[in-house]
Amino acid sequence: MGVPPCRSALRLLPALASWARGREAPLSSAALTGPSRRHYKKETLPASEGPIPPVTITEIRQYLRARGIPFHEGYSCLHVPSLFLERPRDQLQPPASSTPYSLFIDKTTGSFVCTATLVEGTWQDFQASVELKHKGVSSAGLEQLDGVDQAGEDARHIWDRALPLWELLDEEETRMAKAMFGISKVSDATLKRFGVRYLRTARSLVFPWFSPRGTGLKGLKLLGAECHGDTVLYVENTLPRPSAYHNLFGLPLIGRRDTEVVLTGRELDTMALYQATGLPSLSLPRGATCLPPALLPYLEQFKRITLWLGEDLRSWEAAKLFARKLNPKRCSLVRPGNQQPQPLEAFTQGMNLSRILRSALPAGHKSIISFRQLRDEVFGELSNVEQVAGVKWARFPELNKLLKGHRKGELTVFTGPTGSGKTTFISEYTLDLCMQGVNTLWGSFEINNVRLAKIMLTQFAEKRLEEQLDQFDEWADKFEDLPLYFMTFHGHQNIKTVVDTMRHAVYMYDISHVVIDNLQFMMGQEQLSVDRLAVQDYIVGAFRKFATDNSCHLTLVIHPRKEDEERELQTASIFGSAKASQEADNVLILQDKKLVTGPGKRYLQVSKNRFDGDVGVFPLEFSKVSLTFSTPAKGKARLKKVKDDNTPPPKKAPTGGSGSSKKS
Repeated sequence: MGVPPCRSALRLLPALASWARGREAPLSSAALTGPSRRHYKKETLPASEGPIPPVTITEIRQYLRARGIPFHEGYSCLHVPSLFLERPRDQLQPPASSTPYSLFIDKTTGSFVCTATLVEGTWQDFQASVELKHKGVSSAGLEQLDGVDQAGEDARHIWDRALPLWELLDEEETRMAKAMFGISKVSDATLKRFGVRYLRTARSLVFPWFSPRGTGLKGLKLLGAECHGDTVLYVENTLPRPSAYHNLFGLPLIGRRDTEVVLTGRELDTMALYQATGLPSLSLPRGATCLPPALLPYLEQFKRITLWLGEDLRSWEAAKLFARKLNPKRCSLVRPGNQQPQPLEAFTQGMNLSRILRSALPAGHKSIISFRQLRDEVFGELSNVEQVAGVKWARFPELNKLLKGHRKGELTVFTGPTGSGKTTFISEYTLDLCMQGVNTLWGSFEINNVRLAKIMLTQFAEKRLEEQLDQFDEWADKFEDLPLYFMTFHGHQNIKTVVDTMRHAVYMYDISHVVIDNLQFMMGQEQLSVDRLAVQDYIVGAFRKFATDNSCHLTLVIHPRKEDEERELQTASIFGSAKASQEADNVLILQDKKLVTGPGKRYLQVSKNRFDGDVGVFPLEFSKVSLTFSTPAKGKARLKKVKDDNTPPPKKAPTGGSGSSKKS
């Protein structure tokens, strides 16, 4: 039971909810099979024609002082008295001894949440509410977080049919259920404290999402377990859908005087931690995938936060990013390792969880550190080579052999001849990663988002949906749940506006991969001044800095220079000066060999690989039906590595040979 769980989702809740309401026949076993991906909500980011005006923390403070609104400085938010509690007319703030400062304004975005009334809104909404309050008019139109909707009703029906584990009549069933989830050592008292139930029909644990005040059920998460030999795969689903599932599991149990908390990536870990240490513990709704800013107000009361998210390097990287949002000065991180597995596994193995927590490292480092402080991290990278190499592509195994994986903080430059299918290839390249949980932001400056989404949906379904419209809703629902977001810019854009939007997306949605397609359209085709190359160098430098500062991979599509179509492209063929190729960690070239007798042959060339130096080429086949690229099935050795970028690629797509060497 110590194998890391698969963060997947069962697509069973629609049928399960209908069954719970008594509208359909009993749930079939077929509806409970087939782990797929977690659910996410796809959204578009503000367009340049009408974006939400950015606000700085200085402007927020100045506004509050000008309106006579008292505030306290918090870690991630400013604390102010709520505007939405009933009090005498024209009185914006209560006496110091009455209502606490229960409205929290995010220092980064200006968005606010009132934890007393569960009202939330943007900075502009807050300003409008203040002005209305001065005029004696009640605020309207703001979203209340605990509104009753269909998802809430479905959650209630399922919750009512679930039973506490200790109330199952068959003791053997209780023992088997606990063993299936690895919680044999978790006591009934702990399960009862956290309100966990068991749904027999779905063979799943049910974790409730109560309002912060514990007054009502707002949603739930179902967690199923599947055993495959020695491996346990956990499959989960939520009501409401994860885009609106902002639960901090265990929050109603937190006392007002608690100043220390442990954040985990799983509800099971939270229960194990509490039972072993007695410390307040909370679970993030999507584990190491993201930390929604809407949850930050509920973490403001804690002076010390320890993040213990998982046992792999991906969780470690996520913990460091989350600490930035929470304020690194109060955060400590539990580094993954054999002696520090996930909390539930450590608890099951009889380890001392309190000792592990005491060994947590401070998230905030000084500007200068010694190797002694880095030693454990270096060892961690050496002992987890595959994880360090990054996320693997499922559709392009040959790309894994060269680049080893997709890593955060890198800059990839991608180029290819006009009409070779650059956008089509790069959309599948990113879709592949997105399907594996890599939160992706697309900036398509050349083609509109509708056309891009149509291409990606076709690649996702691997069929022409225009010929099977009856299947559109099924595939669109699955596609909508990918962690995929789009910028609504088109054509020439100011680099500052684009980078600000990217930075906003990283903060809000924990984006780890940004695609810019392409650099020339973003700069504007009409710009033909002598400073064009200098402008391009500046933009490339800004993107390089963004990728490094935000630990986010950025893929930049750049058109090549106009050269002889008979000649194959090289790194020097990238338009502009050499800065783009110098700054890039990876350079990918889509080669297109035109043939008079028929369709051309295309192959992908990796001409730069800063990670370990492997470069080479491999052929691609294009399917017009599914708009996908794939490597040919024929040929014993389809991948060919080359020594360096100065060695021209072969005239034909390689179908044989297996020589390889490292780039010096």
